[in-house]
Amino acid sequence: MAREFQRGHKARISDLTTGTDLYVGVQISGPGLTFDISCFGLDADERLSDDRYFIFYNQPKSPEESIQLLGAQAGDTESFRVTLDRIPQQIRKLSFTATLDGAGQMSQIGPGYIRIVAGGEEVARYPFSGSEFSTERAVMLGDFYFKDVWRFAAVGQGFDGGLDALLRNFGGEVAEEEPAAPPQQQPQAGAVAPGFAPPAQATAPPAFGAPAGGPAPAPAVPPVPAPAPAPAPQPAAQGFAPPPGATPPPAPAPPAPPVHTAPTIVAPLHTPPGGSPVPPPAPAPAPYGQAAPPPPGYPQPQAPQAPAPPPGYGQPTPPPGYGQQPPPGHLPGQQGHYGAPQGVPQGAPQGAGVLGALQQFKETPTGQRWTQQNKKLVRVDLGIGGQPVLARQGSMVLYQGKVDFSYKGAGFSGRIVGNATGQEMQLMRCTGQGQVFFAENSTMLHPIELQGDAVCVSAENVLAFDEGLQYEVRRIEGHGIPGGALFTMQFQGTGTIVVKTHGIPVVLPVTPTTFADCNAVVAWSAASQVVVSSQVRMRRNSYPGDTGESVNLQFRGAPGNFIVVQPYEI
Repeated sequence: MAREFQRGHKARISDLTTGTDLYVGVQISGPGLTFDISCFGLDADERLSDDRYFIFYNQPKSPEESIQLLGAQAGDTESFRVTLDRIPQQIRKLSFTATLDGAGQMSQIGPGYIRIVAGGEEVARYPFSGSEFSTERAVMLGDFYFKDVWRFAAVGQGFDGGLDALLRNFGGEVAEEEPAAPPQQQPQAGAVAPGFAPPAQATAPPAFGAPAGGPAPAPAVPPVPAPAPAPAPQPAAQGFAPPPGATPPPAPAPPAPPVHTAPTIVAPLHTPPGGSPVPPPAPAPAPYGQAAPPPPGYPQPQAPQAPAPPPGYGQPTPPPGYGQQPPPGHLPGQQGHYGAPQGVPQGAPQGAGVLGALQQFKETPTGQRWTQQNKKLVRVDLGIGGQPVLARQGSMVLYQGKVDFSYKGAGFSGRIVGNATGQEMQLMRCTGQGQVFFAENSTMLHPIELQGDAVCVSAENVLAFDEGLQYEVRRIEGHGIPGGALFTMQFQGTGTIVVKTHGIPVVLPVTPTTFADCNAVVAWSAASQVVVSSQVRMRRNSYPGDTGESVNLQFRGAPGNFIVVQPYEI
């Protein structure tokens, strides 16, 4: 049975299926609306640094074919094949998106979904509808992202600016609009399976194959030989495709002039669509500080497109754009890479001025509920999932949008328990629509995502967490210490908790000989058995002096349990 996700929910793909050859289907529709459904392959910085991994109607597969666009089939508006074990190391996230082609808003769409099918069986589905959106024209539906293992996240977050805003969010650049073209028709489905389809087997034709009715009639023009004749046996169904009982793909549409042949993304286009490079209209000025031999007939001109020498080679480095002509095919400030901001050379300083100097510190948007901006600052998006956040009082450093902060009391019994155990947390409740940034005393922050499991954390090391998590004070029995016991907080459920540490922590596996100072340990897996170990010995303590290590915690547990220790003692 398929697992149903809500916006903001995440899960390991290995918990959904053991397969790595997956079918991803998207169903989205609305009266009078046309959609473009794409997949962005992003790097570790969540930037589209390689435009070959922007999979859309005009680029249906990645170089190694780990991501393939299959078309409409099995009741899905668009579908993809994703082979996880073939995705290269530089691609760490796949973002599946839908954008409106033409007028309209996402609030006008009907019920839709994004689903994952493995081995012919649907294993995950995130349903959505227009009531979840307002004026957005582009939405991120779901993500495959690599965090130790591949995971799936239901996103459901959009942009009012449509495809342009979506591309800029991923570090891409958008070309100027081309002249209007005839209306786009759906790609014609031929009688043969597409070249990027999986190999044939010996059963029914695959869901993403062509219709069984044969090729569409040719237009009334001189016949052109087809690149390949239709084979008699149809290719077989693949294990990753959905069951064949679903709605068949739409009938072949009559051929029409391709409207999407013009490039949408401004990549390093050194040649125009016609072929050879276009020379500049007039000789360009030579680079700053360098003379050039004059061409015949000109008394004192300068050579066009003379290469600038490297910085420091007998001349000063000119400011960006000063006295320089952009190469043919480039616009002023255009970059040849999606990973670099527009107008800023990649791998170079961000330019002069205040904005250039602060470019490296800009906000990091990811479309996730929790985002770590840097090692000491974390951001939560309250608009994803609509679940409030509890945070330590005074930990908010910045917020955007309509956010309300209210006091979160523990009640009379909670205050009594907190005072008696030392695990009292002074909390505030954050609700509304917007983003809130948290930090405290420049400590290092570590978001920990719980998927129904539990973790023990000292209240002193908790900065913020989702309100949906269950938490309680847990007692650690022991003798030989004041009070006869130690206490900690146990968090359990589905959500995220932000843990703070002084310095970079270390995570160790639990073994029968694992001991930790109770003042330095930060967290441990809830399944671990914790025993207070006292080294108070009459013979040792009969002498003056003390080691300061009289009380430690011993951890025991099955393989997979862990402890987290910071280089600091509270």
